[in-house]
Amino acid sequence: MDERLLTEKLIGYDTSSAEGIKQCAGFVKGWLDAREIETHQLDIRGLPVTVADVGPRAAPTTLLLHGHIDVVPGRPEQFEARVDGDRLYGRGAYDMKGALASLLLAVADLREQDAVRVRLGIVPDEESEEDEERGGDLLVARGFVGDFAITGEPTDMHVGVAAKGVVAMRLRVEGRAAHGATPWLGENAILRAIDVFRAVQSLPFASRSSELFDRPSINLGRILGGDALNKVPDTCYIDVDVRYLPEQDPEAILDEVRGIPGATVISTFTRPPAEVDPELPFVRALCEATAHHHDGEVTSVGRDGASDAVSFLRAGVPAVEFGPLGGGHHGPEEWVSVGSLAGYRRAVVEFVRGVPRWLSADEEGDS
Repeated sequence: MDERLLTEKLIGYDTSSAEGIKQCAGFVKGWLDAREIETHQLDIRGLPVTVADVGPRAAPTTLLLHGHIDVVPGRPEQFEARVDGDRLYGRGAYDMKGALASLLLAVADLREQDAVRVRLGIVPDEESEEDEERGGDLLVARGFVGDFAITGEPTDMHVGVAAKGVVAMRLRVEGRAAHGATPWLGENAILRAIDVFRAVQSLPFASRSSELFDRPSINLGRILGGDALNKVPDTCYIDVDVRYLPEQDPEAILDEVRGIPGATVISTFTRPPAEVDPELPFVRALCEATAHHHDGEVTSVGRDGASDAVSFLRAGVPAVEFGPLGGGHHGPEEWVSVGSLAGYRRAVVEFVRGVPRWLSADEEGDS
């Protein structure tokens, strides 16, 4: 089964739902078992976390590969993969079923090598808003650690050494009720909530920039307001998703938001940013392995989305994001480059096979 066919199979599961996640995880485990790859599953909130291992346990180096099978909701037709030229369209094609298919195939390619232990962890909840129990944290707690980790998030074949953090917040905005026929006698909380969101966009933190990022990302994800058509709404809730720069303090951001008149922060969800030294031997080795399968210069980049790499970084494991070429993730026309899937698979395999040589060369350079 090649990268395209396996990606199409994974896209066919609607993994925005618990049932679809379970079915897809069952397929993945069966696929690994059929290739006699050591596999087991853990449980997180009733959802399966899949772990696969190849290479000797006593190898001097352990490399971690990480992926997720869950996706954001999509239209029914988005779970029917279609191909147009080099583009394979479907929900999760880019984020990140294409990468996951290539990682599965790469692990199968690496079964016979005996120099490096390679572990693949597949979580069901990377897209989740869950703050306390997460699959990535469970993996680490159960001993899924090593010398270096790659998570297959979309990077267009670049190596992502930084990712923004998350501070998502629910804000309550108050108005004053009145009859819908006389809206001028009330204060519409929904309209006031829009003004509050514009105020968030204008706060000082929103204009910060850094070497890898132009600015924080601020998105109005949900509006919940009004309880009757013929009534001026007196309460509105808005969910604001802020992706902040690694240099920023999420508490300072919340303090700025709390200063907006008429808005109350009633709940938050946070995840820290991810950062790794781009000069680490493993990072440089991955860049070198990738260069052969990339049309342009391979440079370390920062990603606007948050990253499960944080779970590994907290445990002292350097972790980067590295994924195939594509676009439109979370959008209506999400796609991944079929050609880049093959290049991505080969780059991962070449990286793993070359690690002993690269580490040896690095040690000789330091001596």
